[in-house]
Amino acid sequence: MADVVVDLCLSPKSNSAYTALDAAIADIRAGKAGEVPDHLRDSHYQGAKELKRGLDYQYPHNFENAWVNQQYLPDKLKNETYYQPKETGKYEQALKQQYERIQNWKKHSS
Repeated sequence: MADVVVDLCLSPKSNSAYTALDAAIADIRAGKAGEVPDHLRDSHYQGAKELKRGLDYQYPHNFENAWVNQQYLPDKLKNETYYQPKETGKYEQALKQQYERIQNWKKHSS
């Protein structure tokens, strides 16, 4: 446990996750939220199939690179970009590279 505390204290700091969450919450408070896409909704109850809940969900871990191009945000927010990666330290640089790879995959799978 002590190693984790020291590691966190000495690691490069970034607020990009915090600012992303803050921006998303601001949109929700401004009334921009919408319905969770049907394929992400709970399908473990009687009648869910008739409501098209949980149908056509694609489990990302079953796909190459553990990623699949499917909508996760409500229609009102699906084109929003909340996470703006920085290049603070090697870890966040690696996150930024992965984020950019995903953005590239999205462009080529549409």
